[in-house]
Amino acid sequence: MARIHTHARTRARTVTRPAAHARRRLRARLLTAAAGVSALLTATGCGAADMTKQSSPYANVGGTKSVTLSVQSWVGAQANVAVAEYLLDHELGYHVETVQVDEVPAWDALSQGRVDAILEDWGHPEQERRYVKEKKTIAPGGELGVTGHIGWFVPKYFADAHPDVTNWKNLDKYAKTFRTAESGGKGQLLDGSPSYVTNDKALVRNLGLDYQVVFAGSEAAQITQIKQFAKEKKPFLTYWYEPQWLFNQVPMAEVKLPAYTDACAAKGEKDPESVDCAYPTTPLRKYLNADFARKGGKAAAFLKKFRWTKEDQNEVAGMIASDGLSAQDAAEKWVKEHPDVWRKWLP
Repeated sequence: MARIHTHARTRARTVTRPAAHARRRLRARLLTAAAGVSALLTATGCGAADMTKQSSPYANVGGTKSVTLSVQSWVGAQANVAVAEYLLDHELGYHVETVQVDEVPAWDALSQGRVDAILEDWGHPEQERRYVKEKKTIAPGGELGVTGHIGWFVPKYFADAHPDVTNWKNLDKYAKTFRTAESGGKGQLLDGSPSYVTNDKALVRNLGLDYQVVFAGSEAAQITQIKQFAKEKKPFLTYWYEPQWLFNQVPMAEVKLPAYTDACAAKGEKDPESVDCAYPTTPLRKYLNADFARKGGKAAAFLKKFRWTKEDQNEVAGMIASDGLSAQDAAEKWVKEHPDVWRKWLP
């Protein structure tokens, strides 16, 4: 999700899932590299390699065809990567790694060649200017096919009873209604992870609202709170975004903030604390390491062609987050049911 203020870098988490035959073939080749990673983890004490600093232990080992994908922490991004991973493995014969890194550090890792692709970027103009236009170490990978939008939302059952709440100018009227134990006597504006794209503290201050931004800590924790509020039919105000499968279970109405303008965005780029307008509607984009884009063969060609709809993404995301399937099982189920969609992605 677009520009962010990273308060804490997510520890990178490497997940490998080679096919059975590839696993046997790679085992002997990877012992040395795996030992090196084990030593690194012991030295760092964090349980996972920081991929902004360390190369993948599988990259270019014995001529192995491998791809490393950055996966963001929200479930929609996980759905993209799970389907791409499944098809790269089963249709094109690539070994795939996935690495979880926060949004801005992921750009650094991509530029350095620590990861090969980011499949869902919500717009980082500063990083795009630096790495795509100036350094040319990152190449555009095309649009994902999904349009992203961040905003403030209230549950539909509350908006139906209080329709004026959907105008930000009336929010202070409901500040006491949205108050919680965590909001310190003010209305609560529930956010997810501090590492996500958020202008909410600036918006609350610059619009003069009697609200406190409260971070749930992650998308999963935020979903848990929203579901609990909805179960009890309690009012809540939350930062949320589309596409998101949760809208199917908890219908919400958006609160209209002051209209987004290019002038507001330009001002915000120079001084994020000055933002006083709504979030933009953003066509979500893919980015590839520039060398990988040129030399990545069928994998690079496939990732450039990877393009699906909000409905496709929500279907996979819902299976992961709501139905309890693993990302791999959800991807496999979707792939088997939608060959007409993904076959045109293959080079």
